[in-house]
Amino acid sequence: MKLTDELYVYEWTNPFENNCNSFYIGGNVGALIDPGLRSYVPDLLKRMKNDGINEDDIRYVINTHSHPDHFDGAAYFNGRDSVSIGLNDEELAFYREIGSSMYRLFGLEAPEIDIDMVLREGDIEMGGESFRILHVPGHSPGSIALYWPSRKALFPGDVIFAQNVGRTDFPGGSGQQLKESIRTLSRLDVEYLLPGHINIVTGAESVKGNFRFVIDRIFPYI
Repeated sequence: MKLTDELYVYEWTNPFENNCNSFYIGGNVGALIDPGLRSYVPDLLKRMKNDGINEDDIRYVINTHSHPDHFDGAAYFNGRDSVSIGLNDEELAFYREIGSSMYRLFGLEAPEIDIDMVLREGDIEMGGESFRILHVPGHSPGSIALYWPSRKALFPGDVIFAQNVGRTDFPGGSGQQLKESIRTLSRLDVEYLLPGHINIVTGAESVKGNFRFVIDRIFPYI
């Protein structure tokens, strides 16, 4: 679904199967954010094709973290010279040591994926557009959020959702870190909150209200 010029949203709405929301930034950028489980990538590409996006248009695969329902699909693009696959370096170390064990919970083999784009905190450029990487641990040690300042769009992965937050009881999770990460994200100027699960949140006041709700109502239980 086209949300705005060059910004596409592919929400996962099947309540019986686990997968994540995926997003695509078009134009000269060509960035697919969180491809989801590999078995569902062909369906995702079909949905993108219906929006006029070809598989060959994808230049970057940006992974907010290494959990299977977000990262497994990156294996679909592995080995393609035309596609750069990104992950935070702390998250990659976690994946190689402990994080890959989570794949067994999904009945999957952890894929070998070549990371050729290290997503460290700071500013990056893709396709002539400026973005910011924020290191936001708590759900996993190397979780990142991608912020697109010119469009005021925030992709927080599983750090924060609509009126909820990501789990902290997985290996490498931390409730205290998650709260600090959410407070960091709440200071950004955001019109579009595009989380890894549940619904997106649009409009600056709605986004601010969502952060307030989570901080006031959810934090006491973390």
